[in-house]
Amino acid sequence: MKTADFDYHLPPQLIAQRPLDRRDASRLLVLYRESGRLEHRTFADLIEYLRPGDIVVANDSRVIPARLYGRKLETGGKVELLLLEQLDATRWRALAGGRRLLEGTQIRLDDRGDRPTGLVATVTAVLEGPQREIVFNHPLAGRLDELGHTPLPPYIHEELDDPNRYQTIYARPPGSAAAPTAGLHFTANLLLSLRENGVLFETVTLHVGLDTFKPVETAEVADHTIHSEWARLAPEAAQRINQAKLAGGRIVAVGTTTVRVLETAALRSAGLTGSLATISQRDAAGETANICPWQPVAAVEGRCDLFIYPGYRFRAVDVLITNFHLPQSSLLMLVSAFAGREQILAAYQAAVEEKYRFYSFGDAMLIL
Repeated sequence: MKTADFDYHLPPQLIAQRPLDRRDASRLLVLYRESGRLEHRTFADLIEYLRPGDIVVANDSRVIPARLYGRKLETGGKVELLLLEQLDATRWRALAGGRRLLEGTQIRLDDRGDRPTGLVATVTAVLEGPQREIVFNHPLAGRLDELGHTPLPPYIHEELDDPNRYQTIYARPPGSAAAPTAGLHFTANLLLSLRENGVLFETVTLHVGLDTFKPVETAEVADHTIHSEWARLAPEAAQRINQAKLAGGRIVAVGTTTVRVLETAALRSAGLTGSLATISQRDAAGETANICPWQPVAAVEGRCDLFIYPGYRFRAVDVLITNFHLPQSSLLMLVSAFAGREQILAAYQAAVEEKYRFYSFGDAMLIL
């Protein structure tokens, strides 16, 4: 399977630069997998598609102000750091922007007013591409709000007036370098209305790294190595999800990160251990159907490296709520696995023709 098979043309003017004033006013493209039928609705209409007993599962990870600015102590050259993952109290994996950021380089960090903060970051390892391992002279806990900036994706060129608009309303544990954007459309009133209609709500946690959104750079999809991210599904949450499914409800995943946690949890409950990155390859090589008998989910906590692309057999998720994704990205491959590559590309073409808004602050899809 070729990475180029997941390409499509998107006019740049359709890349949303700002969130709408009202979260649930975004448009909703509804795709029926069995028939390929499309409906054009708004996100507030989601309540019409979910049934009593369904359980909506969302990623509650909170975006940290992960973009930091400073200068090299030796030369004064400007440096930009984008924190990707905390490794221990003072050690982080980060994307580093600047010249000659070699091992041993020391960086003085500035606050939002470009004033020195007393914090110094030292490059301790040069990783793949612009990635670096960074050690700070003091823990960042409690200081990121003073130092950091909201890490908006590179295709968004406008400043965000309210950083909370890049958070879901149910975001709790901090740790993401990018928002789980499918959840940005939910409002408190919509969640209350769903609850009043008998729809259940549950959360998982996956701390999103920017690697999630990178285009796949290998010519063959199966040659791509997906980066792992920390994830958790609590035992009591797994029990509630399984109970809802056994009672006849559908598992409705909000976003691709939630899908990866739930499918990892289903694979774990089936007794699979170790890295799950090869599961997609085995499924794709041996099966054509993308659904197999339901597998209960088990509690998980640790690294999630499941790469889902067409041929993968879904074991947990019944319905998917998602945004529109970048061409040749692993996220587009995941939704193509769920609904079929040709159907997804046809739906994207329809969205382009109808001038839907794309990417993080854009509109949403409901795949039934």
